[in-house]
Amino acid sequence: MALEFTRADRVASTIKRELGQIIQLELKDPRVHMASITAVTMTRDLAYAKIYMSFLEDDPLKIKENLQILTKAAGFLRAQLSKRVKLRVLPELNFVYDVSVTEGERLANLIDKVDPDKGKK
Repeated sequence: MALEFTRADRVASTIKRELGQIIQLELKDPRVHMASITAVTMTRDLAYAKIYMSFLEDDPLKIKENLQILTKAAGFLRAQLSKRVKLRVLPELNFVYDVSVTEGERLANLIDKVDPDKGKK
């Protein structure tokens, strides 16, 4: 049985790829560096996109600042995205921090504390 992907899934995948390139190559704000998109979810009507971000820094103040910068640059990012993705209406971009990366690291550290010889077998 083949997996079926909705149009929202396909558009989210395209937005993730293209927006990642725009942020890395065209966003000229030096405060935003080492940012990556971990996931994109879309509403069914394609009006809103939630962009999950991770950053190299783990300082909560830096993360908040990076999200604010991306939110302020949303108009520029949408304009650049409209040149690459052909949609009748481009979705509004909502940037959020993806806690799954840091949560995964935290859980891995807890597991290592319980069984420190785990990786040596």
